[in-house]
Parts: sequence; structure tokens; C-alpha cells
Amino acid sequence: MGKKGKREKKGKGAEKTAAKMERKVSRRARKEEEDLEALIAEFQSLDAKKTQVIETSCPPPSPRLNGSLSAHPEKDELILFGGEYFNGQKTYLYNELYVYNIRKNSWTKVEVPNPPPRRCAHQAAVVPAGGGQLWVFGGEFASPNGEQFYHYKDLWVLHLATKTWEQIKASGGPSGRSGHRMVACKRQLIVFGGFHESARDYIYYNDVYAFNLDSFTWSKLAPSGIGPAPRSGCQMATTPEGSVIIYGGYSKQRIKKDVDKGTLHTDMFLLKTEGSGKEEADKWAWSRLNPSGVKPTPRSGFSVAISPNNRSLLFGGVHDEEEEESIEGDFFNDIYFYDMGKNRWFPGQLKGPKSEKRKRRRGRQAEAEGTGDEMEKQLPQGPVEIVKEVVAEDGTVMTIKQVISGPAEERERSESEEEEEEDGALGQQVEPCPRSNAMLAVKHGVLYVYGGMFEVGDRQFTLSDLYSIDLHKMEEWKVLVEMDPKAQEWLEESESDEEDDTEGAEGGEEEESSEEESEDEEGEEQHPSVQADEKQADYLSRTEQYWIKLARSNMGPDAKEKKVVKVAHAMAKTFYEDSV
Repeated sequence: MGKKGKREKKGKGAEKTAAKMERKVSRRARKEEEDLEALIAEFQSLDAKKTQVIETSCPPPSPRLNGSLSAHPEKDELILFGGEYFNGQKTYLYNELYVYNIRKNSWTKVEVPNPPPRRCAHQAAVVPAGGGQLWVFGGEFASPNGEQFYHYKDLWVLHLATKTWEQIKASGGPSGRSGHRMVACKRQLIVFGGFHESARDYIYYNDVYAFNLDSFTWSKLAPSGIGPAPRSGCQMATTPEGSVIIYGGYSKQRIKKDVDKGTLHTDMFLLKTEGSGKEEADKWAWSRLNPSGVKPTPRSGFSVAISPNNRSLLFGGVHDEEEEESIEGDFFNDIYFYDMGKNRWFPGQLKGPKSEKRKRRRGRQAEAEGTGDEMEKQLPQGPVEIVKEVVAEDGTVMTIKQVISGPAEERERSESEEEEEEDGALGQQVEPCPRSNAMLAVKHGVLYVYGGMFEVGDRQFTLSDLYSIDLHKMEEWKVLVEMDPKAQEWLEESESDEEDDTEGAEGGEEEESSEEESEDEEGEEQHPSVQADEKQADYLSRTEQYWIKLARSNMGPDAKEKKVVKVAHAMAKTFYEDSV
């Protein structure tokens, strides 16, 4: 009794502290949000001028992160809504609606009258009713300088059959927030967690709300048991039985004035209903899960989806190393599966295209036995050219060509060398580059990954590529939309000291050159203009391993190390020159 009483008392104290903090954040945020409401209203007045649905074939959407990608419940389509883009100086928010046709590998922009205001870090859930519905809740709007935030608490539904947006006005719902999670569970939408941030304060949530899709009413759940600590960006999935699983997430707390400490959560919980089947009367309970297997390494910014065979999956993310003056992130492009029935984690591993391997093995056997030309025709009769495109030194696209020997030349090689090239000769293993905050969707057992971002130094690289992988086979990634280097823009904030240094080096170039005309190359290396090269070399030394990892993921595991390093250096140099 004593321990239980203490725990309950401690819990009530934490609730009071949280309520106090929420009031404090709310007061300070109110002024900021009033300023942003005027800007949001201006955007909405522009949207109000749209009076009819307009569908236009278009190129792939621009780079973005923190949007939502959802599978249409009845058609072979993916629906992309919202998101954000930051170019170093300005933040852009979107409320555009794009539809990706899976069969045609094509994009359509759909302009619908009276859409939700621009936002990112919202949540979307698809419900298979009335031709399909896309429900959207919450998210945030940021000022162009990224210093003020408006957190939405509105609920919208896109009727997919009629392509009309409808705002659902129901009281008693969650407070304004972003980074929360929402899933469709039977005839309810379940919302958990998230955060609210103002210029000086922030608060993370661990509350749970349910929206009834029949009565269109909100209710705040009060589960028994000990649940997750407040957090955002967690994994949230529903089981076939109607329970909810929570894994991981991120939160931070202020340990002293102007000093925050971030926490990467790795715990796991089950939210289970104990009712009789009538949702309003159901009682919910939290319990802690202790899964077996290989859990994901600690990270934030990962993306989640439901995969076949009663599994949920986690993709990518970032693990930030917080130093005193900076944060260096280690980004991921791996997949982890959680088997809900077995309560077990395991990493997703590519098996490689089996059919190609079998063909090559059969071809070698037939050739060795002298069975004639018929089997040999299944193999390439000459060298196979594998073409890769990367960002070149001058900022354009650089084409890297690898020539794989044909059958006649292969006979001169040892069998071990043939085995090494087997996986890469007819189909290089490509995969999405490491990233966080990507958008995921699963349709017909195929996972689609769109966009996201990664960082190198102080620069953010926002992506617009689209990859897919068959989750049943787990053989290889397919590139559906390649990243367009021309879509990248980065504007550094002007720093007078650095500009002065650069101008000084350039201004003294001609004079120094005349003094050193007679000196040899070794002397020229000490030229003051080389200061810029030294900065570039310092940048390369600090980020080299990241670029090598990125180049290898694009070139495949069988690319020669020397070539990988060369391409990595070219990418790093281009990235650096663009940001200077």
C-alpha cells in the first residue's frame, strides 16, 4: 500500500506540474500565435479563391519533409499532403495535395477548394468508408524565419471519392500540437503525445484522445496503469485485436536556464481496451512491453508504417551527438520490423534478386559443360555498362560508368572473383540514402519512401526522391524518382567576418602572384588564396565518412573502394561550394 500510495501521489504531482507548464506555455504562445494567425488567414484567403477541383499532371513534388504519404484504400494511388522545406534562411510550409499513380509512375497535382491551412508535422489516417477518407489532425505552421510557431488543433477530412475537404468542428479534442501520432482503430481515431513549442518554452504530451467516426465526438481517455512518458515522434501502430502499440520517440527537458537535454526513448507500451465492444464505454489500460529480438538502435525522426504479416516497420531516423556547441547527427536508412504476434523485433535485410543469381549460375554451369550457344545467350554477350549519376564537382550531374565483363572475359577470371560480382553485375544494389523525417506508405505489400532530409555540418539537405521495396521478397530497392540536384538550394546567413576573410584573400591574389611568379609549385601552395581550400579540406576531413557512406549506398556494395571515395569527395566538394 505504501509504495502504491507514493506512486499515485508522485503521479498526481507530475500531473499538476504538467498542467502548470501547459498554462505557462499557453500564455506565452498566445501572442506568437496571434501574430501568425494573420499570416495564416492571408494564405487561406488565397485558397478561398479556388472554386473548383483542378487536376494537373505534374513533375514530382518539390523537396520536403514532415508531410504525410497515405495509401488510397481503393485505388493504386498514394496521397501526399503538406510538409515543409528550409533553404537556410526561409521556411516554406505546404498544403498542396499530390496523387502518385503507382501503375503509371506519374504524379498529379489536385487543387481542391478550401483546403486545410499550410502545415507540417501533422498526422493523417485513411479510413475505407464512402469511397475512402483521409483524416488530418494538428501539425504546425512556422513563420518564414522559423522562430515563431502556430500549433493546430483542427480536424479535417478529405473525401477521396468527391475530392472535397471538410473541416470537422467538434469540441473536447486535443490541444494544439505537432509531432503527435494518430491511427485509425476500428471506428475511432486515436491520438497520442506530441509537443507544443513557443519561442521560449515547450511542453511534451502523453495524453490519449479518441475521435468517434460515427458520432463525430472527441473523448479523452484515462487508461489505467503506467503509460509512456511525454514524447513526440514515436511509433504508433494498431493490432488486429484493436490494441495500440507505442515505441520510442523523443522529448527534451530544461535542466537549467537556456540548457535543454534531449531524451531518445526506447521503451515500448501496449494500450489495450478492456470494454465490451462499445467504444464509448470501453476501459483502456497501459502495460509495458518487453520485446525479444534485435531492437532498433536509439534514434529520433524515424518514419513508420504497417507492413504485411501483422508487422509494423520503422525506417531511417537520426541519432544526434550533442556537443557543447554543436549537434552532429548520424543518419540511418535501415528497416526494422516488429512482429506484433510474437512481440519480437528484427532488422530487415536485403536478400538480393534471386532470379538473376540463378540465371548467372546456370549460365556458368552450361558454359563449363560445353552445352552450346543457347544457354550462353541468356548472359550478356559483351561488357555490361552500369551507369550511376552523382553530383559532380562543377555542380552538375556526373555520370559514373562501370563496365562489367562479358562471358568471354569472365572465363579468364577465378570463380571467387565471379562470386564477388554476382550480386552487382546485372543489378547494382541501390538504396535510399540515410535520412530522417521521410514519408512512408505501404500498398499491396510494397513500401514507398518519399523525401526527408539529412544534414552535413550546418547545412540541411532536403530530398524529393521516391524509392520502393517489396516487403514480401525484401530483394532490392527500386528507384522510382531520382533526386534532382537542381532542386537543392541553400542560402547561408551572411557572416561579416567570413566575408571579410574571403574578400581579403581574393583582393590580395594579384599582388601576391606577382611577388611569387618565379617560385615553383611548392611555393605557390602557400598562396593566401589557398585559405579557402584549407577550409574546404577541413570540412572534408570532418565529414568524409558520412559522404563515403552516402556514396556507397548509392553505388552499391560491390563498388570499388577507390571509386566510392572519389565520388564521395566530389559530392562533398559540390555540397561545400554550394554552401559557401
